[in-house]
Amino acid sequence: MKVVVRSEAERDIGEAYGWYSAHAPEVATALLDAIGAALERLAEAPASFPLCHRDVRRLVMPRFPYVIYFRIRRDCAEVIGVMHGRRAPATWRCRT
Repeated sequence: MKVVVRSEAERDIGEAYGWYSAHAPEVATALLDAIGAALERLAEAPASFPLCHRDVRRLVMPRFPYVIYFRIRRDCAEVIGVMHGRRAPATWRCRT
């Protein structure tokens, strides 16, 4: 299935990358690779990930403390957020 990353989620990824670039530059690229791999898994079987709020599903990333929040649309999987697991759920819920 096609994966569409909304601008808010792209901004989340940029913020995470920026943080890692400032604190552990060698890990920043690994983060982007891990997000890419997670989005590939999402594209292969989006319905295999659990629902967490209404029609929103979550993919917990291995190795990094980030969660990808998305919903399945008719023609795509729409990523609405890529957030640190400790952020308040209200941060992504307001995007739904």
